[in-house]
Amino acid sequence: MVNFGYTINKDKSLNYDEVDNSLAIFLSEQEPSFDTCISCGSCSGTCTASNFTQFSLRKINLLVLRGDTQAVSDEIEKCMLCGKCTLACPRNVNTRNVVLQIRRFFTLNK
Repeated sequence: MVNFGYTINKDKSLNYDEVDNSLAIFLSEQEPSFDTCISCGSCSGTCTASNFTQFSLRKINLLVLRGDTQAVSDEIEKCMLCGKCTLACPRNVNTRNVVLQIRRFFTLNK
């Protein structure tokens, strides 16, 4: 095979019929304000943990909606639960409770 200096990336499309959306459903039931998140990034801009790591609640939101529970499990432990994100949220999403409920989901489903 000839290498022309580029590669073809893996397809990132999702089939939502095959995605595990149990975490998204659990969050919608336990913290309904999660559904009002518009991923504006205000939470990530004030996040103490994001100053030291690649943690981002925007990323968590996307991973939850995509059904990537393994990646959420790896990322959610970086949160320090300081609460700055909750104060900065323009939609009044209780982000601290979202993080707590995600952690609770993983402890219940071990």
